[in-house]
Amino acid sequence: MGRVLGPALRAAPRPRRQSGRPLRRPLNLVEDEVELGDGLSLAILRPPSADELIDETAFDDEEFLPYWAELWPSGLALARHVAGRELGGRRVLELGCGLGLPALAAALRGADVLATDWAEDAIELLRRNAECNGVFLHVARVRWSEPEPVLRAAPWDLVLGADLLYEMRNAEQLAELLPQLGGEVLLAEPGRPYAREFLERFRAEPVGERIYRLSRPQWR
Repeated sequence: MGRVLGPALRAAPRPRRQSGRPLRRPLNLVEDEVELGDGLSLAILRPPSADELIDETAFDDEEFLPYWAELWPSGLALARHVAGRELGGRRVLELGCGLGLPALAAALRGADVLATDWAEDAIELLRRNAECNGVFLHVARVRWSEPEPVLRAAPWDLVLGADLLYEMRNAEQLAELLPQLGGEVLLAEPGRPYAREFLERFRAEPVGERIYRLSRPQWR
């Protein structure tokens, strides 16, 4: 079992397709113990290597890479920030959840949580991790280009996102979607190329180490 303790929040390279790599999916998962602070912790099952999940057919069709499978520093930092808040009864949405640490932390703090990602494997593993930790949350497969499931449930009290701005199309879709969701928005952003303009556009306020708040009055 690994123990994830480091609080550093920094940009890490995203996995890249390697041509000629044979396709194979891991049959096993590794477990990391993630400490959130305030006596809270999570046992997280995850693939041992995101790179091994790369499916060249999926990449050719949609440029899909298994970003969801990495334990990104931004997700950990946002989860620790969320774990320090009292969220009892609040409706919380996580976008692009991946392994879903912020969503799990919000559920631990009493929130009614919906965690979303467009990768089916991410959704299934998050459901399993929630069960393993005795945490209840809702999960759904949602594309930002087809956001009806999250719009129907808007407005949300709190919207969470960690390291979402790594491609231009992500930033464009997110900029269009966020104003429709309502409530407070917290983004963990480690310095991706498209982040600066995005954060300036929404007049982001730092509330932690590379964690930013975008509030509803700023949408007007």
